This record gives sequence, C-alpha cells and structure tokens, in this order.
Amino acid sequence: METTMTTRIKEIIFIVVGTAIYAFGLVYLNIANHLAEGGVTGITLIIRALVGIDPAYTTLIINIPLILIGGKILGKRSFYYTILGTVCLSVFLWIWQRIPLQINLDHDLFIVSILAGLFAGFGSGLVYRNGGTTGGADVIARILEQRFGFTMGKSLLVFDIIVLICSLTYLDLKRMMYTLIVSFVFSKVVDVLSSGGYAAKGVMIISNESNVIAELLMAHLERGVTYLHGEGGFSSELKRIVYIVVSQQEINEVKKIIHSVDEKAFILISNVHDVEGEGFTYLKPQRRRFTLKRGE
Repeated sequence: METTMTTRIKEIIFIVVGTAIYAFGLVYLNIANHLAEGGVTGITLIIRALVGIDPAYTTLIINIPLILIGGKILGKRSFYYTILGTVCLSVFLWIWQRIPLQINLDHDLFIVSILAGLFAGFGSGLVYRNGGTTGGADVIARILEQRFGFTMGKSLLVFDIIVLICSLTYLDLKRMMYTLIVSFVFSKVVDVLSSGGYAAKGVMIISNESNVIAELLMAHLERGVTYLHGEGGFSSELKRIVYIVVSQQEINEVKKIIHSVDEKAFILISNVHDVEGEGFTYLKPQRRRFTLKRGE
C-alpha cells in the first residue's frame, strides 16, 4: 500500500513538473517568437491571435468535453491524471505569462524551433510516461495508442499538421515551416520518453556452432543468452537459435565474436525499444573486451 502511494505521489509530481516545462517553452519560445503550436494548444494560440483571449483560459474551456470522453474510455486513473495535467497546464500558462523573462537567441528561429520542440517534448513526455495527458489531442492520441497501437508521437504529429494549416490564418508560411520543425522534434522526444527506459538491439543467431557462439558471447559480454529451438524449412534439421539483447555499442563486437566462429552464420538484428534488467537499467559486472587472436 505504501509503495503504491509513493508511486502515485511520484507520478503526480512528474506530471506537474512536465506541464510546467511544457508551458515554459510555449510562453517563452513559441509565443515570444510568434510560432504556432499543434493540437488543442495550437487552437488556443489561434484564438489568442484572432480574438485576444488568454490561452490559460481557453485551454480549460476547450478541454472539458475531451476530458469527459477520456474519462469514459481511459478509466479513472487516466481521467484524474488528465484533469491534473490540464489544470496544471492552464495554471502554468497563466503564471509564466506574468513573469517578465526574455530568452535571447539572436532572433534565430531555427534554434528557437529546436528548443521549443525539446521543451514541449520533454515536458509532455514526462506527463505521458507517468500516465497523464495535458488534455486535448493528447487524450485522443492516448486512446489511439491503447486501442490501435499508434504511438503518441505519430498521432500528435498528424494533429499538429492539421492545426498548423489552420494557423496560417494569423502567421506567415515561414513561421509555419519553423513550427513544423517544433512539431517534428516534439514527436521524436515524446516517443523516446514514452517508449521506455533503455533502447537496445535484439540479436538472433542461426548457426551450426550455436553452443560455441553462446559461450563466447556470455564470457566476453557478460550478458545472458536464450536458446530458441528451430527447424530448417528445406533440411528439416533441428537447430539451436541463440538470442541475446545488447546495447547499440556492442553490436560490432557481437558480430566479431560470431564471425570468429562461423563466418556463414545467419544474423538477425532488430530494435528493442524498452529493456529492463542487469546491464541496462542497473549495473552489470565489468566485462573484458573480445580480441581475435592470430591463427583463429
């Protein structure tokens, strides 16, 4: 019970911090440099430009029906966290707009757009990773992720493009193109943060010398391997398939070890987006570097 309560408190803190970071970038980078934004936040900026209403208020007004939809589909926890994220976003938008601060970037819109994407992506990624959203398109994106498997970043990028086209009603094509850079960086950062802790590579090795290869991999990389049982389609021969998960930096060494034993080995390398365990999310023993001796 205590662990659950501690987890909930941490999630709430990260959601609050994430919305603060997102709102900071929006006020001091997007709004200050006349760049647009995607999703519902982009709609609030359109309203601000055309009518003059503070986005801190329109964020709450527009998000009310979307939050109700999200509550019915996503469950109680997501519902409460969405309310938290939306309210915090409005509060921080109100606060940051009333604190006089200038970020001097020599009017370089490219740097501004990169930083704006990083701030928005990092802040939103913290919110998503801890089970929350900031309302608006985030709710729809999370529904698409849970129901259809679309990543949050890709869904939000589509919403952003639609809103950005509408943003041409108050900004020129040049600033709209820079805003597309913001949206692209934002989507990539969100995907990295929300996909998990540690990205790695999964390596599958098919060889007649699988036992020797497995022993060398374990000895020199200090990582465990898994044996999978396969059967050749043409030969009907039973084979031991070696599977190992390594970091990107270890791929060349893995290939070197395999080729030192069997140059004709079949190697399949795939992306692993989330890894937890020894050697990835906590320390593993020091290993020795594999070197190919002469004559081998």
